[in-house]
Amino acid sequence: MFRGVQHINLDAKGRLSVPARQRESILDISAGSLVVTIDTQSACLVIYPLKEWERIERDVQDLPTLNPAVRRFQRLVLGYASDLDLDGNGRILLPSALRDYAQLEKRVVLVGQGNKLELWSEPLWESECLAALAADEDDLPAELMELKL
Repeated sequence: MFRGVQHINLDAKGRLSVPARQRESILDISAGSLVVTIDTQSACLVIYPLKEWERIERDVQDLPTLNPAVRRFQRLVLGYASDLDLDGNGRILLPSALRDYAQLEKRVVLVGQGNKLELWSEPLWESECLAALAADEDDLPAELMELKL
């Protein structure tokens, strides 16, 4: 289970040092094997433990490929998917195509999302938070209005 927001740095080679709390979960869940892909609705990356990704990959592949919108989604999500392993120092090397897509530079934000992590550029994350906080109550979906916190 991944929780919390952490501001961290990418090194000059594009390596991300996974915080200890998330690293322990990744090691427990998938022995350090991860899959990183793009989010098709936001300019961020999504990081899945391998076992979680395998379930999602099956679901995405089972979608009807004759639907052009589905095919575009599959092409992006599956096409960008990259297998990564934690190195001995708890780091992952993010491919340059993924870093470019998410506009990642030195300062990044790792956001826990339960079964996965999101990786944002710090400026894009701050913009996302401001937009979410400024959202009008009338714009919220009915499912959120029924949620009991």
